[in-house]
Amino acid sequence: MNNSINTVLFDLDGTLIDTNDLIISSYLHTLEQYFPNQYKREDVLPFMGPSLKEVFGAMNPEKEEEMIQTYRTFNLANHDLLVKEFEGVYETVKILKEKGYKLGIVTTKMLNVVKMGLELSRLAPFFEVVVAIDHVKKIKPDPEPILLALKQLDAKPEEAIMIGDNYHDILGGQNAGTKTAGVAWSLKGRETLESYKPDYMLENMRDLLPILGV
Repeated sequence: MNNSINTVLFDLDGTLIDTNDLIISSYLHTLEQYFPNQYKREDVLPFMGPSLKEVFGAMNPEKEEEMIQTYRTFNLANHDLLVKEFEGVYETVKILKEKGYKLGIVTTKMLNVVKMGLELSRLAPFFEVVVAIDHVKKIKPDPEPILLALKQLDAKPEEAIMIGDNYHDILGGQNAGTKTAGVAWSLKGRETLESYKPDYMLENMRDLLPILGV
């Protein structure tokens, strides 16, 4: 139980909404065009979390922007078809909002796609602040986006917790000075997240409520 926390920051993909199939399909669609028959589902799992610029820039710097555009076009076209909800998320976020917690999202996605996901999952009304990749120079695990969200929420790091499904979220929170929580439903696997020593591990988003003393 932690009654000193009044601010909760969430990653979006793989944490609040299940975009795993969408992201994997978008990567496979793009890579099939540029590297035919070279990538399968398990091959793209390591790409979950880093920015598209990091992933495609490492593969082919000259085609980086072209590959990003191919990815985003497919991603937008298939967004509503492939995005699903995680059990317990909507109810938990709704309760936190009703209890007066300051709620924000810190993501490496573009803001326009973030808004699509929040509308589809009915989570949009609960969040006062969204920090997307459009808003920062550096992304998680750099503390910049988390500190920006805290500033916009008029919150202090020691009063906040960062929740995510990837090591970027855990290290980002640690670098910013917040508490951290990993989600056991991460595609990266519980053990991988635990190796980065988050303060808490959530089996279901509802587990957050007793941690906060709600």
